[in-house]
Amino acid sequence: MTNMMKAIVKDKRGFGASLQEVPVPTIGDQEVLIQVKATSICGTDVHIYAWDEWSQSRVKPPYVFGHEFAGVVVEKGENVYNVEVGDHVSAETHIVCGHCPQCLNGQAHICANTQIIGVDRDGCFAEYVALPAQNLWKNDPELPFDVASVQEPFGNAVHTVLAGDVAGKTVAVIGCGPIGIMAVGVAKAAGASQVIAFDLNNYRLQLATEMGATTVVNSKEADPLEVMNQLTNGNGVDVVCEMSGHPIAMNQGFKMVTNGGRVSILSLPVKPVEIDVTNDIVFKGVTVQGITGRQMFKTWQQVSGLLGSGQVDVKPLITHHFKLEEFEKGFELMIEGKCGKVVLHP
Repeated sequence: MTNMMKAIVKDKRGFGASLQEVPVPTIGDQEVLIQVKATSICGTDVHIYAWDEWSQSRVKPPYVFGHEFAGVVVEKGENVYNVEVGDHVSAETHIVCGHCPQCLNGQAHICANTQIIGVDRDGCFAEYVALPAQNLWKNDPELPFDVASVQEPFGNAVHTVLAGDVAGKTVAVIGCGPIGIMAVGVAKAAGASQVIAFDLNNYRLQLATEMGATTVVNSKEADPLEVMNQLTNGNGVDVVCEMSGHPIAMNQGFKMVTNGGRVSILSLPVKPVEIDVTNDIVFKGVTVQGITGRQMFKTWQQVSGLLGSGQVDVKPLITHHFKLEEFEKGFELMIEGKCGKVVLHP
């Protein structure tokens, strides 16, 4: 194996990235080296590529970014016992400390010292990536690499939707980016009576329909609150999954949730958002839950079960494939919203 590899590098504090030849990572005793077979572009990657306010305050170029992938183990450290060379793997992208109060009480997904691959350390937009063995998730060799590469964001959708009961309930998914569209499929598979998807992009609303939405609403063409009232006889929806991060949409989510309902927020607004806490949360007795990452490794087990059983099929969501060298085409589609999930192949 050569000691150099192709990688997409966030090379400067500004818009864009570049394809470069960089050294293949070396591994420690408890790490593995993985040959990346498929890596998908996440909304977080778009933030970094576009160099928005969040990325300016968080990441430190130059470095290899990207965090969603599937690949094959090609080398392992001396003290690695959970995987073997040749195993098909993906990875939990939150590298946690194991000793903070959250890690010790079973909440490692909100570890106080989390490092995220592709954000805080080199990532997987490359031919090879090195990771701690404890972060690996072994895949069924029959699972296609492109599908396996989207398990990490699919886990975000699973965690958001299944943070509470949804069987027989009305669920609103606000924001139909790829994870929002996945959330539609999860809610439907979990037995929601209605899954109402809101967005401004008709292309993505069509994908939401394919994933099982019972109603889709273009919020530019219809008032979301009026539609919600019609669909719920004025009672409001039981569960809101907030995936948009837009202040107006987020406010609408709190207004459309029923008394005693749940609002689970995965989105990352780039600025503070004003919410009518008194009337839309306190007096309504609403449960508000911030969702970060995936419960380790409970959510991964749920992801594997949903995909393996066929209860959720993410293939309609994977709309584009490109070579790693064509990454700019993928990012352009993501920025324009003219795609579902974009997968790159090193």
